[in-house]
Amino acid sequence: MIGYTVRRLGQGFVVVVIVSFLTFIEAHLLPGNPARAILGPHVSNAQITAFDRANGYNRPLLVQYLEYIDRLVHGNLGFSYQQNQSVAALLGERLPATVILVGLSVAVALLAAIPLAVLQAVRRNRPVDYALTGASFAFYSMPTFWLGLMLIMLLAVKAHVFPAVAPEGGPAQILEDPAGLVLPVLTLALGSIAAFSRYLRSSLLDNLAEDFVRTARAKGASNRIVLYRHVFRNALLPIITLLGLSLPGILSGALITESVFNYPGMGLLYWNSALSQDYPVLLGVTIVVALGTVVGSLIADLLYAAADPRIRYRRQ
Repeated sequence: MIGYTVRRLGQGFVVVVIVSFLTFIEAHLLPGNPARAILGPHVSNAQITAFDRANGYNRPLLVQYLEYIDRLVHGNLGFSYQQNQSVAALLGERLPATVILVGLSVAVALLAAIPLAVLQAVRRNRPVDYALTGASFAFYSMPTFWLGLMLIMLLAVKAHVFPAVAPEGGPAQILEDPAGLVLPVLTLALGSIAAFSRYLRSSLLDNLAEDFVRTARAKGASNRIVLYRHVFRNALLPIITLLGLSLPGILSGALITESVFNYPGMGLLYWNSALSQDYPVLLGVTIVVALGTVVGSLIADLLYAAADPRIRYRRQ
């Protein structure tokens, strides 16, 4: 297990480096100039040249990237000239809000997906199964921003049930306004509900066809006991892995959702930084998301191994 963990950490490090390099290059290929975005549209060419020289933007991209990695290794994520604040401080302010949004969305998705999957497996190939399957495919295929806008239109503008804008402020202020969290959480959770329920339904059906199910029924066990005592526990294990695999998509959806609802998390920070070409913030958010994805996937794999003693990781 230790060897497997070390190898996965090494792979995760390589992934983070590749993601940071690609993001660094793409950010510098954006049209416009950070000096003009920061100093204003009427800045002179001499001022742009001085700004680029002072911040190292006049050097080759590879040199800039290596210097950035050197600062990153020493714990320096850079400085946001647009926000006049260090990137680490900005991320420290926004990260808790994103964690709240993602955590609540995953919890809602699991609480909804598990009973839906059980219902579909028990009612396989019946009208309720077909209806839920169609709804799952519909929600899974919807773009996050479009789904968020539709929920705002239906539940905020038309029905006036929930506010269209998420609560502002820190984690305490966000949690004090649960009504404002409903639409962002629902927007992010609906796609995950569709994915989790479909995956768990297939896992339940596979386990229902196993020999141990026929043996349990032959011994007189009822369908309820067979389902919840024997089948459900085995079928639920792959959900742990699915959570790890779904984390990149959930985090990406969180970035979009925050922009739609003006939610004060890293997604909104990323969007505003992209508009103002604030390179250090763009890179900082990307690296945090990449690290979260790598660590989440690793934790999911380790939990799966701990939950199922049949799993053993060996050197290849």
